[in-house]
Amino acid sequence: MKLLFRGSETYDAALIELARRGDADLERVEPDVRAILAHVRRDGDDALRVLTERFEQRTVDRLVWDRASIEQGAAALDPAVRTRLEEAAARIRRYHEHQREPGFRYEEDGISLGLRVRPVRAAGVYAPGGKARYPSSVLMAAVPAAVAGVPRIVLATPRPTPEILAAAAIAGVTELVDAGGAQAIAALAYGTASVGRVDKIVGPGNLYVACAKRLVFGVVDIDGIAGPSEILVVADDGADPVVVAADLLSQAEHDEDAYALLVTLSEAQARAVAEEVERQLARLPRRAVAERSIRDHGMAFVVGSLDEAGRVADLLAAEHLSLQVRDPEALLANIGAAGAAFLGDHTPEAAGDYAAGPSHVLPTGGAARFSSPLGVWDFLVRTSLISYSAEAIERQADLLESLARLEGLEAHARAVSVRRRRA
Repeated sequence: MKLLFRGSETYDAALIELARRGDADLERVEPDVRAILAHVRRDGDDALRVLTERFEQRTVDRLVWDRASIEQGAAALDPAVRTRLEEAAARIRRYHEHQREPGFRYEEDGISLGLRVRPVRAAGVYAPGGKARYPSSVLMAAVPAAVAGVPRIVLATPRPTPEILAAAAIAGVTELVDAGGAQAIAALAYGTASVGRVDKIVGPGNLYVACAKRLVFGVVDIDGIAGPSEILVVADDGADPVVVAADLLSQAEHDEDAYALLVTLSEAQARAVAEEVERQLARLPRRAVAERSIRDHGMAFVVGSLDEAGRVADLLAAEHLSLQVRDPEALLANIGAAGAAFLGDHTPEAAGDYAAGPSHVLPTGGAARFSSPLGVWDFLVRTSLISYSAEAIERQADLLESLARLEGLEAHARAVSVRRRRA
């Protein structure tokens, strides 16, 4: 883990580089992804089968699983494991029920105004099937869609396991597509003979999936472009290095490209955490992955004050922000950008990954500056409602006509004038 000190050139350079970490190299894979999207758009199911055989060296017998098939496959799971998934899902559901939007209506001078809120007709959830499988991610993406009232929730994932199938059944998934990669995104976006197109695609994936989501945006909506997982721990001198190191490694073990970042107030604390990271690394089953992450992306910033710690945290806009300081609420008040904030040293980031309640599908790469965690709001569309009475259009006609003519749009003005009362 690299140590960087406030005031040094390396400190400022590292912050600048980290602030740009979300600039993913999608252009490198874009030609291949465009070819995959075009293939699926043209040849549908045949393309999905061909591409799956090419990229995964397997033949797909059943591209789409219905609800009954999902439940049947989930039956192979140990009942005790299913109970744990159900417990997590119940907590996730309760949290997201607070995010419901009822819409509104009100009257003003004979004008009825309002907002109608409804769920999208169909949502696609992507779950990776490569280095690791995360049934928790299925819960975290599909449960908010179900709470929003989405009638059709399609999970795309290759080689579904009993754990994934159980999570899908519990979360309310209505059908499953046995496909991964950019080709799965294409099927969800464009539709095939077997796969009905969706309105929104959510969920993380590799570089090809991220590029595909960006390219189909506009045909469908997406939640965002996901990058490597990341955690930023702010620790004062009262924080326990053992706990801080454990939290850093909980992200480092995700992926070699994950970011494990520390901001602390003293060199002694930074070195204590770095030493503890090395001790805990030796006992990790995924040591090789975590070690590479720490070596390439592990950094400890030594700052002079909590104010500076807050400035660094706000600049980096981390996916996971852990505040292991004496007054985490006070520090959080000075940090605007974070995907999820974990307050106090009794709150592990792992709780957010599994069962605290909020979705763990979070903005990465600094996107918390302008983006939010996945939630019910991602699956809702809103319609403005406007209704004028005869008296209201008469009262407002002069205003509307003058503004239309100010912009040189006479037909707009006349669309108002023809509605005015005649003597």
